[in-house]
Amino acid sequence: MALSLARAAFNAIREKGVGGALRSAKEQGYLAALLDGNLANEKFRFDGQLIGTDDFGNEYYEKTTGVQHGRHRWVVYKDRTYNASSIPPEWHGWLHHITDRTAEQLEGLKPRRYGIEHTRNRTGEGEQYIYHAKGHALNPNKRDWKRYQEWIPAE
Repeated sequence: MALSLARAAFNAIREKGVGGALRSAKEQGYLAALLDGNLANEKFRFDGQLIGTDDFGNEYYEKTTGVQHGRHRWVVYKDRTYNASSIPPEWHGWLHHITDRTAEQLEGLKPRRYGIEHTRNRTGEGEQYIYHAKGHALNPNKRDWKRYQEWIPAE
């Protein structure tokens, strides 16, 4: 991993020069990764073509030459929460090679009768997003489980 990271950095310096590589790294947010704590994940990819962005602001990249298959598509999340549920199904299919069509290409094929838009999973983000079953003590519509009718067999 470190060798490929160093190789990518040297290739960027060779193509753009030191100043150009640093400027490009700053514009794309790679230098912010030093403070992010996510040093060697998706941030340090100096080469790759921007394929598209989704409604949440996540950016999707692809590099087809000189990369092991399965590692040539990646996402750069807009926020630093790195929540995989913020990826819409169309882009999930593209990332995991289920389809080679991007979300923009799939938009024309999407049936209109399914009108619910994708939302990220908000589990653990607040009490209003946590599901409580009918018998749970925190459910406002709690059932009264203490009252029941006893079954008496017919004689």
